[in-house]
Amino acid sequence: MEVVAAVREETRQPVKTEKADNLQASFVLRLLDEIDYGLVLVTAQGAVLHANHLARHELAIGRLLFASPGGVVTGRSSALTEQLMAAIQGAVQGRRRLLYLTHGEQCLPLSVIPLAPAPGAAAGSVLLVMARQRIGDNLALQMFAREHCLTPTEESVLRALCDGREVDEIAVQHGVAESTVRTQVRALRDKTGAGGIRQLVQCVLSLPPVVGASCGEGGAARRPASAGFQFV
Repeated sequence: MEVVAAVREETRQPVKTEKADNLQASFVLRLLDEIDYGLVLVTAQGAVLHANHLARHELAIGRLLFASPGGVVTGRSSALTEQLMAAIQGAVQGRRRLLYLTHGEQCLPLSVIPLAPAPGAAAGSVLLVMARQRIGDNLALQMFAREHCLTPTEESVLRALCDGREVDEIAVQHGVAESTVRTQVRALRDKTGAGGIRQLVQCVLSLPPVVGASCGEGGAARRPASAGFQFV
């Protein structure tokens, strides 16, 4: 029993991460590019320190946020800019925020997360995490479909379900009867073992994020980290 207790105690020891501080910056930036959410690291004044490729695409198209010529993240309207900067200032004080930036029909949920300051630094930076815009665009869904031997049509139906479409909408989109789509949904449930549409979609939502070689709407290619921005 003492041996078992000693083994259990050993397994409770936290993983040592001292070497993480020595990781090369280029490696860390490449790692951020593999996260399936737009990430923007900013200063307390909103100056962009780094944006991963999904965030660069979002800032480039300027739906709700963009980077000014001076490299400061800015809202599409003055109201959005004020809302964002207030959240950033709050994050500098250690407060986390979840924003819903809206303009017309556009909406972008955004987490504003304070980061601990680096040793010797006056203040910490702030991480802006953009919501994933289209679950169906996640490469993990394609891998999920391949793993479960889904047909191209079944994969297309699954993508539509993950994007929040109803069966009747999918039928119109595919130009088929609703009964055909319901048959395809049953096939999806049988192949994946899901008990219903909700569980099926949840299976996809819980997949680890996998990012392809291209990013954003229209498959915009990745750009160098410094492209289009004036980093601080």
